[in-house]
Amino acid sequence: MESVQSVNQELNGTRDTALEQLQKSTPAEFKKDIFKKLRGGFFLVVGYLLSPLCWWNDLLFNLPIAYAFGYVCSFLSPKLLLPCSIIGYWLSNIVGILLMQFGSKDIFQKEPQEHNLKKELLTGLISSTLYTLLIILLLQLKILDSPILFSNS
Repeated sequence: MESVQSVNQELNGTRDTALEQLQKSTPAEFKKDIFKKLRGGFFLVVGYLLSPLCWWNDLLFNLPIAYAFGYVCSFLSPKLLLPCSIIGYWLSNIVGILLMQFGSKDIFQKEPQEHNLKKELLTGLISSTLYTLLIILLLQLKILDSPILFSNS
């Protein structure tokens, strides 16, 4: 009987200690968790606006960013405006996908995990490249129509 009472006292003591620790750490942990979720939401929204998943983003976000990138590169050589604008457009889409990945991890991941930036960048680069190649393939097979931007007529 004494052993049952001692176990009960030990469990009550452990429970009280755990409750005290939880009450002490809750405000700081809660603030950290809220900040992490807000940061993740911000990254997710900005990433969505820059990503190719948002169909209306090009005119407002990606094309001005791409043109600015091409314009800065054109200081080196005027012939770099168009190629660097294309590269800037592609980079803005990659940054959008990466921001979405970082934001969604902050929002949906329960336990903090060690980030492998090199792996995450490589994953974003590969997924963006595959998406670009898919769009080029659909354009080449005439499944998607592309606007004629630079016609001679």
